[in-house]
Amino acid sequence: MTSHQNTQTMKPATAAKKLGVYLPATPAEFQEGVVSRAELNELQTNPPQWLQDLRRIGPHPRPVVAARLGVSIAGLARGGITEALTTEQIEALREDGPEWLEKERATQAEVRKEAARLKEKKAQQQD
Repeated sequence: MTSHQNTQTMKPATAAKKLGVYLPATPAEFQEGVVSRAELNELQTNPPQWLQDLRRIGPHPRPVVAARLGVSIAGLARGGITEALTTEQIEALREDGPEWLEKERATQAEVRKEAARLKEKKAQQQD
């Protein structure tokens, strides 16, 4: 008996998420097809120009926007940001430093601090 290896494929939305890009900004052929694991690996190791441009200038999906601003996705929503943003728009937000952004950054810093404290406490209990 020989085993047949099926090619794993994924929907464009899943591939876009793994690549960290905003699906509606990708080329039509990417949005309309399916992406195999091999194709995804190739896109990650040798990104085509369109992928390089999307990663550099955007528009970026909300998880990327949140990470670049140092806030949570929920914090973006509380700040009224519900759409994808370009790198230029993200930089403008950083420079303007609106009150909601400063508040959300402080909240995120507290969350990280608490997570680190709990991790350390758990490590001490295991010793």
